[in-house]
Amino acid sequence: MKNVYLITLSLLYVMQTPSQTALEIIEKADSKLRGVSSYAEMTITTVRPKWEKKMSMKSWSKGADLSVSLVMSPAKEKGSVFLKRKNEVWNYIPSLERSIKLPPSMMMQSWMGTDLTNDDLVKQSSTVVDYTHKLTGSETIEGLPCWKLELTPKEEATVVWGKVIVWVDKQDYMQIKSEFYDEDDELINLMKGSDVKTFGGKKLPAKIEFIPVDNPGQKTVIEYTVWEFDVDIPDSYFTTQYTTRLK
Repeated sequence: MKNVYLITLSLLYVMQTPSQTALEIIEKADSKLRGVSSYAEMTITTVRPKWEKKMSMKSWSKGADLSVSLVMSPAKEKGSVFLKRKNEVWNYIPSLERSIKLPPSMMMQSWMGTDLTNDDLVKQSSTVVDYTHKLTGSETIEGLPCWKLELTPKEEATVVWGKVIVWVDKQDYMQIKSEFYDEDDELINLMKGSDVKTFGGKKLPAKIEFIPVDNPGQKTVIEYTVWEFDVDIPDSYFTTQYTTRLK
C-alpha cells in the first residue's frame, strides 16, 4: 500500500508540474516573431468613429537589437523611417532630410497618430528581459487552446505597464491576445490576433488589432501581406546613413 501511495503521489506531481516554465513559453513566442532576421510588408489602418486612415510599410529586423521600418504611403508620410539600434531609436524625416534621435521620454507617445506608441513600433521594451513571468492557467482564445501568462515589470525596467496578461497558443506559440494594465491595475489597451496564416513556414496572426478600451470605436489594425524569416539583410540597412536609400 505504501508503494501504491508513493506512486500515486509521483503521478500527481508529474501531472501538476508544467512541462514548460512561463519564461520558456514567452521566449519561444518572442523568438518565433523575430527569427534570426525578418522582412515584412503590412498595412496599418487607424480607425476612428468618423474617419479611417491607411498606411503601408516595409520592415526589416535582425534579432532583438536591430530593426528599421519604412513608410510607403500615404504620400505625406512616404519615406519616413524608424530605426532601432540596440537602445537607440532614430526617426528620419524626409521633409527635413535629417534623422532625429528619439529620447526615452518619447517612447510612449503615439506613433503617427495611431494607437501604437513609438515603443510598440520598435519593441524597445522586451517581454522576455524586462518582465517576470507567471503561468496562471489555460483558456481557449479564437478557438485555440492557450496558456495564460502574467507579466510584471522588473524593478529596474523602464516600462510603462504595471502588468501585462498574454495568451499564447499551445500548438504554435502564437501570441493571440494581450491585455495591458496601468500601475493601478486598470485595463488600458487590448491586443487581439486573428486570421492565422502561414508565413515562412510559421503560423502567425495576419491581422493584429490594438484597442484602447476607454475609447469606443477607436482602434489600430495591422494586416501583414508579406512576412519572411531568416532572410539575408545587409548590416548597412540598420545605419542612419542608409535611411534615405531604403526602398
